[in-house]
Amino acid sequence: MNSAITTCEHPNPLQRGDGVLSSHEGDQGSKKDGQLKSSSSSHLAYGILDIPPWYLCIFLGIQHFLTALGGLVAVPLILAKDLCLQHDPLTQSYLISTIFFVSGICTLLQVFLGIRLPILQGGTFAFLGPSLAMLSLPTWKCPTWTLNASQVNTSSPEFTEEWQKRIREQRGDGVLSSHEDDQGSKKDGQLKSSSSSHMAYGILDIPPWYLCIFLGIQHFLTALGGLVAVPLILAKDLCLQHDPLTQSYLISTTFFVSGICTLLQVLLGIRLPILQGGTFAFLGPSLAMLSLPTWKCPEWTLNASQVNTSSPEFTEEWQKRIRELQGAVLVASCVQMLVGFSGLIGFLMRFIGPLTIAPTISLMALPLFDPAGDDAGIHWGIAATTIFLIVLFSQYLKNIAVPVPVYGREKKSHTSKFYLFQIFPVLLGLCISWLLCFVLTVTDALPSAPTAYGYLARTDTKGSVLSQAPWFRFPYPGQWGFPTVSLAGVFGIIAGVISSVVESIGDYHACARLVGVPPPPKHAINRGIGIEGLGCLLAGAWGTGNGTTSYSQNVGALGITRVGSRMVIVAAGCVLLLMGIFGKIGAAFVTIPAPVVGGMFLVMFGVITAVGISNLQYVDLNSSRNLFIFGFSIFCGLAIPNWVNKNPERLHTGILQLDQVIQVLLTTGMFVGGFLGFLLDNTIPGSLEERGLLAWNQIQEESEETTKALEVYGLPWGIGTRFCTSSCAQYLPFWPREGEVGVRQLSLCPGDSEEGPRSATDTRM
Repeated sequence: MNSAITTCEHPNPLQRGDGVLSSHEGDQGSKKDGQLKSSSSSHLAYGILDIPPWYLCIFLGIQHFLTALGGLVAVPLILAKDLCLQHDPLTQSYLISTIFFVSGICTLLQVFLGIRLPILQGGTFAFLGPSLAMLSLPTWKCPTWTLNASQVNTSSPEFTEEWQKRIREQRGDGVLSSHEDDQGSKKDGQLKSSSSSHMAYGILDIPPWYLCIFLGIQHFLTALGGLVAVPLILAKDLCLQHDPLTQSYLISTTFFVSGICTLLQVLLGIRLPILQGGTFAFLGPSLAMLSLPTWKCPEWTLNASQVNTSSPEFTEEWQKRIRELQGAVLVASCVQMLVGFSGLIGFLMRFIGPLTIAPTISLMALPLFDPAGDDAGIHWGIAATTIFLIVLFSQYLKNIAVPVPVYGREKKSHTSKFYLFQIFPVLLGLCISWLLCFVLTVTDALPSAPTAYGYLARTDTKGSVLSQAPWFRFPYPGQWGFPTVSLAGVFGIIAGVISSVVESIGDYHACARLVGVPPPPKHAINRGIGIEGLGCLLAGAWGTGNGTTSYSQNVGALGITRVGSRMVIVAAGCVLLLMGIFGKIGAAFVTIPAPVVGGMFLVMFGVITAVGISNLQYVDLNSSRNLFIFGFSIFCGLAIPNWVNKNPERLHTGILQLDQVIQVLLTTGMFVGGFLGFLLDNTIPGSLEERGLLAWNQIQEESEETTKALEVYGLPWGIGTRFCTSSCAQYLPFWPREGEVGVRQLSLCPGDSEEGPRSATDTRM
């Protein structure tokens, strides 16, 4: 007898015991030495070739049917409304029965003649999208009478023809769904670590000063859309829609405060290359507060002919509103500082793993498809050109070196290789598209009528800001007057603070992964959130009408440009300060057309989404528990905010402040998804290995011993390494202490051990 056959013989299942013992030793998808065990090595009660007793087959088959029941029933029920069957439950039941029958036939064919693996077949959600899109066409929209239950006679030939012709159209429409192979390949069964990605400049590298300036300007341009959008969105509710000069003042103030906050964050906060700027998390409660009857703009401010922007009456109208916003931001920022510097966030980090971080980061970018698409849709030709250029430079031409003339002391005049496209893809793409818009504007190729499609792609639509802005203006605290405080505003902004904190924690981890450094430890996160609270305090004092937060789009730019140097963000902070002081220069950048910014956002937000999903490499993706948590968190993070935005009146509790808090929280996708991921991951039973916490913590613990981790997250200027510090400081939640990054080095004084780490000052070009 063939020895291979002898080895693979299966004992009679009845000899093993009649019952099906489901004793799983440890995790079925456990990892060994960093690799997932093959599923074939796991002990199964019945293998693929075994035949359980007939009664077990029946019960196990019913179990599989019940498992798939939700999907089998959901598809026809979702289609029912667009098939005009919402008032015909009998026909809906016929559709469900038909799906059961066809799924049974397909399952038998697949198991006996197809892949021959134990896989159930059923209705697919992949066809739902194109099916619903087709049925939404004017030709196939349901007649009005089918929407009224009293007018529907389900047995009439007219009604029957209505829904049957739609079924027939779907049956013959054919939906081709060609899925390419997975792009996220594995090598030898292991995912490549993000830290192995080649960075043109690492976080500790210092590029030449001229490169720092240009790279800083590139980061400024990347954040420009958000920096300008926040004050422009607030302008209408501040009664400033007919006062572009004051709008430019708000924009300059936002630039100036963002520069200060960026420098504080990079030098004293999280110490990662993250830009700070105005936050959209505060916009919801701000607009809700300004929509109250007390703060609604008078009718005369809505008429441009009646507005005298230099009159004291008009000045008081908008200044009293921004002072109200200032007071709310000032109080809420104190809460954020308390949460950060007290260590509360660091305490919660022990319960936060990849299944919390992944949906939080992904949902930063996914809900932004709407504003990004709106900006790009102003002129899809310009937006597509911007996308094409950024992708061309960052992906196809990134390894092409451009010869650059260089003059040095040793070699007088010579050429050096410079990877221009890899370092400046965003700046080059924006500038070329901006220049293209200018040429099309000068030649009148773009429409000049304000209502025409593509009008906002012109570069002269915001020319008034450039002509009216002064050359020099220094923003100062209290420039709009003394802030005022109201309870409604404070509670609303506090809700925005919670969303901003969740977003920032996701940004920290995304940034660390992109630049290839260890995940941020608790003390660094505490410091980062505390410094962001301080930034919001400064924003409230200066009067931006908003707060500050980490900018996700700039984190995405790190992955595209491959430049993660901390000094580049320092240069970007200095650029923001200068743009806030020199009004003409800042106003010039405001003229960048919206479709150019929208095209850039489509690229940036896509990178951020992918970075969030990449955190799942640490968890066991063979576990149905983990798949449920991530999928449910992501889907709810999209569905719940969408429903709340469409039905805000459903959340009225009778308490205005509570309504604002609930609405802001439930309309923030990253908060909904992150909270659900956090709650489910910490309540659904699962081993640390299955949840990815062992690999997550192991990477962090191993990296904490390195000198690089000390330089990334340690305090600057040798505090705790070259200078003796008070032992009491070790007990501060935002100070590195025992068990965290660089504890041994941070607790040493000169002379007790070797000198502090040498700064990585080598530059590359």
